[in-house]
Amino acid sequence: MLRSVFQDVHVQSLMLAERACVYNMLINLMKTREAELKGLGPDFVFGFVQSMDGERDPRNLLLAFHIAKNILLQGYDLGTFTEELFEVTSCYYPIDFTPPPNDVNGITKEELILALRAVLTGTPKFSQFLLPLLIEKLDSDVQTAKLDALQTLAACVSQYEDQDLREFLEGLWMSLRREVFQTSSEKIESAALAALTALTSCLSRSVLSTDSEDILSTFLDLILRDCKHHLCEPDLKLVWPSAKLLQASCSASNRASYIITAAVMPSLIEQFHSRTQCSHRRTLLEVVHQFIRSVRTSQSVDIDESVFSEYRAALCSMVFSALSESNFSLQITATSVLSSLAQQTGLLLDSDIQLAVDHLTRLLLTEEDERVSSAVVQCAGAVAEQHPEAFITKMIPRLKEELFSDSTEASELQPGHAVHQRCLAALAAVSIQPSVVQESTPVLLQVLSSAHSGSSRFSVDEVVLACRSLQRIAEQVQDTEEAGQCFHDVIIPRLLSLALQAALQNEGPSGPGSPLTEEQILSAMVPVISTACSRLQPTMAGQTASRVVSLFLEGDVTFLPDNSFPSDLQLLKQQGALWSRSQLVCLLMACVCSLPRNVEVPQVEQLLSQLEELSCSCTHMLSYTSASKCFAGLINKTPLGDSLDSSVQRTMHRVCRELDCPSSPCRTQAFTLMVWLAKALLLRYHPLFSALTDKLFSLLDDPDLGLMAADSFSLLMSDTVDVLNHSCHADIRLMYRQRFFSVNSAKLVQGFSAAPQETKPNYLKALSNIVTQLPKQVQVSELPALLSLLLEALTCPDQGVQLSTLSFLEPVLLNPSAVFIQQLEALVSRLLVLVCSPAMKIRIASIRCIHALSQFPVHEVLPFRARVLRALAPPLDDRKRLVRREAVQARGEWFLLGSPVGR
Repeated sequence: MLRSVFQDVHVQSLMLAERACVYNMLINLMKTREAELKGLGPDFVFGFVQSMDGERDPRNLLLAFHIAKNILLQGYDLGTFTEELFEVTSCYYPIDFTPPPNDVNGITKEELILALRAVLTGTPKFSQFLLPLLIEKLDSDVQTAKLDALQTLAACVSQYEDQDLREFLEGLWMSLRREVFQTSSEKIESAALAALTALTSCLSRSVLSTDSEDILSTFLDLILRDCKHHLCEPDLKLVWPSAKLLQASCSASNRASYIITAAVMPSLIEQFHSRTQCSHRRTLLEVVHQFIRSVRTSQSVDIDESVFSEYRAALCSMVFSALSESNFSLQITATSVLSSLAQQTGLLLDSDIQLAVDHLTRLLLTEEDERVSSAVVQCAGAVAEQHPEAFITKMIPRLKEELFSDSTEASELQPGHAVHQRCLAALAAVSIQPSVVQESTPVLLQVLSSAHSGSSRFSVDEVVLACRSLQRIAEQVQDTEEAGQCFHDVIIPRLLSLALQAALQNEGPSGPGSPLTEEQILSAMVPVISTACSRLQPTMAGQTASRVVSLFLEGDVTFLPDNSFPSDLQLLKQQGALWSRSQLVCLLMACVCSLPRNVEVPQVEQLLSQLEELSCSCTHMLSYTSASKCFAGLINKTPLGDSLDSSVQRTMHRVCRELDCPSSPCRTQAFTLMVWLAKALLLRYHPLFSALTDKLFSLLDDPDLGLMAADSFSLLMSDTVDVLNHSCHADIRLMYRQRFFSVNSAKLVQGFSAAPQETKPNYLKALSNIVTQLPKQVQVSELPALLSLLLEALTCPDQGVQLSTLSFLEPVLLNPSAVFIQQLEALVSRLLVLVCSPAMKIRIASIRCIHALSQFPVHEVLPFRARVLRALAPPLDDRKRLVRREAVQARGEWFLLGSPVGR
């Protein structure tokens, strides 16, 4: 049958569909009758070549390329038709295809390029034909052809042996060198370097024998001949193109890296020490840095000795010399080189590490340039991860000494305690290994203790920074039992103890209050405890939960250091007008709400009851808000069952009772608890959530709580930082936002229609808070039902509603639907009014929307042209440059509408 098709049917004379049938028939036969087809020998390949020759339709080309690829990969006998198969496919190279507008087939240029590339690179037998073709395309002036040729070269050499490349090496090198030395595009330069790496890697796989030439060395000699001398030129003009080429080759293999580093490193080191200009020294140091990074890429894991071992002392000398300079850019580059040296085994001896730590410590304490200090902190973290001992014995004691020194010299020279801030940042950066954490965290805890004891050495901002450093340590420390034990036994109890001491001190009759009771500091403690508890091993997590719950319910302080506390703590009750103790519930929230879901919280029923009471009765905002968050976090993780339902229903009954009483003094507290409870149930798709939603919608008409209710929809739809998020192991179902919107969008529209005029803005703000958090696909699909409300939102006096509505409309207008055409008059009128808004962001957003309208069908928007041009004239003289820029672009597009050079 197949012979008959090949002999009697001229495939290219058939219609498109019939040709596709032939190709699909061949694909099916190759799947089901591979042995029989291979039995035909080269005749099958010849028949396919005849069938494909002259094909032009992209749909059929994809099928033909698929057949050709299978012929190559499945080992069909090409016989004498290798060149014919190459010619019949390579005639399409490079692909030049632009899909027609509204193409229903969805075939892209990229698909065709990848399909053809798979054929051309499918066998080494094509090398003698493909490589000259690629060199020819690299010599062309068409940028897309060059890029395709470079990418194809990188793909094909991974299949080739050194003998396939031998006669083309010089031509390939000349083409690659030109694309880097005379580059006009970063994309082409990157592709050329990637191709050079692939080419060198292929040559590195060649097997050496006594009577054969080392083709890798020959090729690298070509590269060194053309590039090495540029590294020594006085003006260093071509140092970077040359260095990039050498580094690309260097990263290909361990063999290549040895050859190239042996050739260039002595010259670079000598140049660095002989140059006097800092800019030249920095350039040479950056080149060395890139070589170190490229060698690290090529080095095998099982090789202990580094390529740079021979130059270890010289490299360390370069780095330490640069760190001793006063030039900031040279210092920054030196820190990067030091970080890279630390990543490679054996390049830093103990004495080098000690000296490096001395340099880094000196720069931390004396360098005022923020760029240098930031680079030093980053470098210290990289080195400490590999070599922690020197930081434990040298840097941390020196930083501690500086933090608690009585000398005022540093603060006088650098206002704002800049040295303290750098020390705190450095303590966090170096604390990756558990052994370092055990030494650094006591220093940070001592900062909090010193602030609590009334020392004026540390400001509130510095105490907050110390907490953030503890949080960073909790996030980055290696997840080991040793690190978990440190947080479980030392850090969490110490933070709770300090916070409790501060709360009790503030309730005392005399003396200054502790700064640790300030909301700013307590809020900074929360993520420390939350992050630490979320990473604890299950056993320690359960112990921590038991301790903290006992502390807050029963006043059990036995696990706290300095536990000389009164017996009747009652931390979950507000003590009259005092709130220092009750606000510590935020630390309870940080602990119990961040534990993994498989860790059971003890006495949870009693805990929920007291949290509900505190949420509804406390008058201190941080206290009742934190209690509501803690209640919600526990409810979200409580297993399904009657216990959960009864707790939710009991709380809903109390909340609704408070909200339904306009004279209740606790309406705000009850509303806060309801919103957080609603979010906890929404995230896990609990059926009782709908009752809370209905109550929330009804409150949009409330004269006192309507605005808060509108703002609460933002909380429901957005991610929260301290509770009910993935890092806290909350129960969060997929697409909960879309589910909420699909269930409640109709209620919102109906409520807006029935609402009195004075509360309509609340509905618009609620809508704005909801739609801005939805994925774009949902926004577009729901647009027809919501457009009337969105147009109303543009007239709302609330600038936040206006801005969020404009932000929602802008991307949607770029792909206009028919519903916009029907409301074009209303949309243009409202947008032109906002062009003169007093808020700059609204002016910019409205002009961008008007700009997007210019891409609508010309016959639809042309009637508005004169009106829009008049309205966009004043913004051309706006006092803000960003507004003027947007106005120029938008007015230019509208001005060209209907003109011969326009659309």
